[in-house]
Amino acid sequence: MATSILTQTNLEGSLPLVARGKVRDLYKVDDETLLFVTTDRISAYDVIMARGIPNKGALLSLITVHWFEVLSAAIPGLRTHFITLDLPEQIPVKVRAQYQNRSMQVRKLEVFKIEAIVRGYITGSAWSSYQKDGTVCGIQIQPGLKESEAFPEGPIYTPSTKADLGDHDENIHPEKAKEIVGARYAERIEELALSLYRHAAAYAYERGIIIADTKFEFGLDKETDEVVLIDEVLTPDSSRFWPADRYKIGESPPSFDKQPLRDWLATQGLKGKEGVAMSDEVIAKTEEMYKEAFERLTGRKWSAALVDKAN
Repeated sequence: MATSILTQTNLEGSLPLVARGKVRDLYKVDDETLLFVTTDRISAYDVIMARGIPNKGALLSLITVHWFEVLSAAIPGLRTHFITLDLPEQIPVKVRAQYQNRSMQVRKLEVFKIEAIVRGYITGSAWSSYQKDGTVCGIQIQPGLKESEAFPEGPIYTPSTKADLGDHDENIHPEKAKEIVGARYAERIEELALSLYRHAAAYAYERGIIIADTKFEFGLDKETDEVVLIDEVLTPDSSRFWPADRYKIGESPPSFDKQPLRDWLATQGLKGKEGVAMSDEVIAKTEEMYKEAFERLTGRKWSAALVDKAN
């Protein structure tokens, strides 16, 4: 696969565009199927950078498919929206290579308007909130915890609203989630999100990674009235991955994600600025972080995974 950076999709008019997100572009394949194309765009502090990360889209798609396989095997009855990594036949031959690996066909479902965030360790905005008033998203937490410590009673569920592009998600109490999607669906989403996190956290820890927190999204299959796991799953974009061998309570560990970019933006005084072009060094460091996360979690070399999935 070429190492060029794809930040804008163009399917030569072969499929109608449904929506563009910060990272993914959605196209209609037919009345029941969508094509999720994961670009190499990267955002930080709710702003999309002017340059992307080489092969990031393929990495996010392949790691998501890996998790779909792992979690489906671990949780009986789990349903996902994933159909195949194969491209629809409508995609022109001349652009197919650009979209292989970074695209997946998925079932079209009604998306629940909440994001299911699960936190296993107190860090980030949760730590900031806890320092102020002892709560996380309105949930009272045991006093005396230190930064990056695991929640004593196990992972906690802290949903947020699912904002439109350009708006900000808002952390909400689980009771508020019931008002948004209905009590029955909210309870099922919470149950599923916590189960997914526990299985994923155990799997990742065996491979030297701590999943500090992550975000899941779900859709509704109206025909069966089932809650279905959708979108990206347990990627460096949607999760906070820590190297287990560098974890210390009371400190903020390094992360396998876009932390090099966040640090660079902060030191350069560019947080929240539009049109920022990352330096070559930041791009290279961020790319390596993503690749290392992929290789640790899947046990496969990144270069080999690209070749295997292309054949």
